[in-house]
Amino acid sequence: MQAESTLIAAAGVLELTSKNLTRQYNLYKQSAAAQIAYEQAISDQQTAEANLKAARDGVRIFGKTDAEIDKMVSDRKIDSSLVVPSPIAGRITARNAAPGLFVQPGNPPAPYIVTDISTMWMLANVIESDIPNFHLGQEVRVRVTAYPDHVFEGKISTIGSSVDPNTHRVLIRSEIKDPEHLLFQGMYASFVIRTGDPVRSTAVPLNGVVREGDGTMTVWVTTDGRKFVKRTVQLGLQRDGFNQILDGLTPGELIATDGAIFLSNMLDLASR
Repeated sequence: MQAESTLIAAAGVLELTSKNLTRQYNLYKQSAAAQIAYEQAISDQQTAEANLKAARDGVRIFGKTDAEIDKMVSDRKIDSSLVVPSPIAGRITARNAAPGLFVQPGNPPAPYIVTDISTMWMLANVIESDIPNFHLGQEVRVRVTAYPDHVFEGKISTIGSSVDPNTHRVLIRSEIKDPEHLLFQGMYASFVIRTGDPVRSTAVPLNGVVREGDGTMTVWVTTDGRKFVKRTVQLGLQRDGFNQILDGLTPGELIATDGAIFLSNMLDLASR
């Protein structure tokens, strides 16, 4: 408002000096005024023009257009509304603005917080034994329960520098692309981080593996579907409902799946 007041005053001074210059010019031509008075009128008019230009620039800093500035000058009326455009496009995620809030650059709180939600952060807690498999820029594929058939893609942007002493997991942050603005803060997500090229390997359904009391993993192998033999196996990765078998089975062998746990229970009862 102070800048606009200065603008209106400068415009008034320029109008006055312009009229005085015209009057002094006419008097000087008729030899009714001294040359020094005419030259002073020229100097005053030039000073007023410079002051008006500076005043216009001072108002333009606040985002006012030339058309708005011309209207203020012609109407001799201050425009009390000030539009402050956001430097980025996005969604308003916080609003602290209220009537009477005194705002200055760099002084918190910010009147509004605008967020570019085309990219979201996913925070993942991974077990510490998998830390060597992760690095910045790795591809990440994410699914959320709200859109089970939609896969969101992104990359690892930050790997935590410490391990949680309670869970023994490390925090990994990934930037997920969301151009359609489908994701919301606080959503639970499942994720797959690609740590290497795909490999072919023997795998069995999750319910085909039984954890024994001593911690070993076993499967029940059969050749005819009637007689079963328990065999200890070594597991690898787990994905899409399957356990990778690193040792203990060969491709093509038949195992029990849904009833594997019952076979182990029956064997325990028979041995007692």
